[in-house]
Amino acid sequence: MLTWKDIINFAVNGNPKPDRIVTKTEQEWREQLTDDQYRITRKKGTEAPFTGALCHAHEPGLYNCICCGTTLFDSTIKFDSKSGWPSFTQPYKPNSVKYEKDSSFGMVRVEIMCNTCDAHLGHVFPDGPEPSGLRYCVNSESITLQTQHERN
Repeated sequence: MLTWKDIINFAVNGNPKPDRIVTKTEQEWREQLTDDQYRITRKKGTEAPFTGALCHAHEPGLYNCICCGTTLFDSTIKFDSKSGWPSFTQPYKPNSVKYEKDSSFGMVRVEIMCNTCDAHLGHVFPDGPEPSGLRYCVNSESITLQTQHERN
């Protein structure tokens, strides 16, 4: 189980090696993604709180990167943080998510990205529920839910 100490270590000293790497040109990303998906995942944007389609989704399944399909989170560790964005306590695998220090907008935060394709997902905070204490705050536009029914 990852902790805040692990997250800071990754952000400062380097991230775990991904299982694979996906690279595309900006034009290829633009052709694949909607305008909002492109703005959020490739240009580090965000969606307004409580507007994302997956904010209130509670179906069992896996949350995958909208850009490359990498599994990022499992529905079993999703929780209602009341923040307005889908929230999770752990990544699907320790090397699914990449971490970088983000000093934008006069704040210091830890940005989370898909470790496979560098898609911006959101941010992680140390104010989540026990036992990890982590809150991965994710834009709905950056992920897709693959329900158990779709996997079978």
